[in-house]
Amino acid sequence: MSALLKVEGLRVEIARRGRVMTAIDDVSFEIAAGEILGVVGESGAGKSVTGTAVLGLLERPAFQAAGRILFDGRRIDTLDEDAMRALRGREIAAVFQDPLTSLDPLMTIGDQLTETIRTHLDLTQAEAVERAARLLAEVGIPAPRERLASYPHEMSGGMRQRVVLALAFSCEPRLIIADEPTTALDVSIQAQILDLLRAMCRERGTAVMLVTHDMGVIAEVADRVAVMYAGRLVEVGPTQSLLAEAAHPYTRGLMGSIPDMHRRDVELAQIPGSMPRPDAPVPGCAFHPRCGQALPRCAVERPLTFTAGASEVACWLADPAARSAA
Repeated sequence: MSALLKVEGLRVEIARRGRVMTAIDDVSFEIAAGEILGVVGESGAGKSVTGTAVLGLLERPAFQAAGRILFDGRRIDTLDEDAMRALRGREIAAVFQDPLTSLDPLMTIGDQLTETIRTHLDLTQAEAVERAARLLAEVGIPAPRERLASYPHEMSGGMRQRVVLALAFSCEPRLIIADEPTTALDVSIQAQILDLLRAMCRERGTAVMLVTHDMGVIAEVADRVAVMYAGRLVEVGPTQSLLAEAAHPYTRGLMGSIPDMHRRDVELAQIPGSMPRPDAPVPGCAFHPRCGQALPRCAVERPLTFTAGASEVACWLADPAARSAA
């Protein structure tokens, strides 16, 4: 399956106080049309920065220092702001964590939807209003025509996030960047929003880059998983095989921190230490100070990427030469 989004060797740096720090370090991945790629890792791993770079929304002091971002074969990281603004919303849309930051508190829901629709689609005002009402109905908002006149503060958090989904899908984009779209919601509402996002994407064939720290969300929604650590990708693979048999020690640590409802006597695993800061990088494998299986070379050599089962993993433990020598 050909890639809709292709990120090649992405490097994002942050210039601050005369120093340059690396936030994203040589990250490459692809997302096919209709595929949901879950990007998971601890806070500060670089997940959101990667999504922001794809959207062309990096702000100083952060900047793209290297790499390419291609959408449907067209390089987009070199587009000027006008061209990128035309692409955002129409071809690539975003769903962020807090709907209140995505919605204008001074505009009605209807005005925000119709403005977005008419910016990107050649529709009359009446046609845009009709489309907005249909979208609100599709995302499960009762009395959608009446709700067009509501302001964001008059709706619950779950309803606001449904409106954000309606906005994201309003112009039938081909790719959605969803950055922690359910974190601010309670558990029951989270499940509803995730089911809705998955159903709308499947129906339209929309690709999704789903950024989250929650492995439960990944297991429920994603087709493939990309695990990030300290600005690097450490493992990428199909969701079910990666959850069943993770290859990277960090991925196994993340999996071990998930409670098992059927094994209450089992103590949750913990990953000792903390992730290195961008202003204090470590040599070799960034995870080696916290890894109980680290080899001597892990402290000095950045690992290559190897195939381990159905996954691609950046870890010296997966080196076929090392395995055969052992």
